[in-house]
Amino acid sequence: MKGKWMKPAIVLLLAAMLAIPLVTGCGGISGQTLHPGKLTMGSDMFYPPFETMEGTKAVGFDVDLAQAIAGKLGVTLDVIPTAWGEIVGGLKTKKYDIIMSAMTITPDREKQINFSNPYIVSDQSLAVASNSKIKSVADLKGKTVGVQIGTTGQSKAEELQPTAGIKKIEKFDSILVAFEALEQGKIDAIINDYPINMYISGQRGKTKVVAQIKTNEQYGIGVRKDNTALLASINKALKAVQDDGTYATIYKKWFGVAPPVSK
Repeated sequence: MKGKWMKPAIVLLLAAMLAIPLVTGCGGISGQTLHPGKLTMGSDMFYPPFETMEGTKAVGFDVDLAQAIAGKLGVTLDVIPTAWGEIVGGLKTKKYDIIMSAMTITPDREKQINFSNPYIVSDQSLAVASNSKIKSVADLKGKTVGVQIGTTGQSKAEELQPTAGIKKIEKFDSILVAFEALEQGKIDAIINDYPINMYISGQRGKTKVVAQIKTNEQYGIGVRKDNTALLASINKALKAVQDDGTYATIYKKWFGVAPPVSK
């Protein structure tokens, strides 16, 4: 424009136009969440290192990643502890905006909710007591295997039961309770996600992981079917967190190594 000064109305209009990119980038999610300025997240808080409680504070890989995503969206994060068996139902009945709880993307779950782009890849694994002679799935004949109910660990145990000769599959509401049973000799082994089995065994020191069971599972962030706008915003924010190095920092914090390079 010619001249040094502009009319106040024009100044205000230009200022408003310049401000638009700052609020519409990843953070333009007005009307996409249940509460203005807040992203609520349902999570089963008994699944370290992805989510657990330290006193009254929610911590874990999923929590840190969700905080970073919320930051990109320009909102605050509110974690709502939820029992695993109720977590999908809670999302569908609008108790929270998203599920982030080390949840594997499966066809059955995709019938009920939508998932973000995958943010981690995991396998199943076999954990046993430190003094156990079990070394692989082939040694499970006549044994009792513990799983967390409603998980892909349960599905894999049921799939292996006929061929491996597993005597019984014991189902637990929490994986931490399953580990207590394993440490007390009430069950012979646990089939569960590899990073969780490794973390808990390392932290508690009474069990060990003897086999990794290849499943190539992908974890995703759950969003209601009718909230496609929020799903798009989550995917955009997740990519931003991955691209700027924040994801790698969080991954190394919780797992001690850099994340695997995508092929």
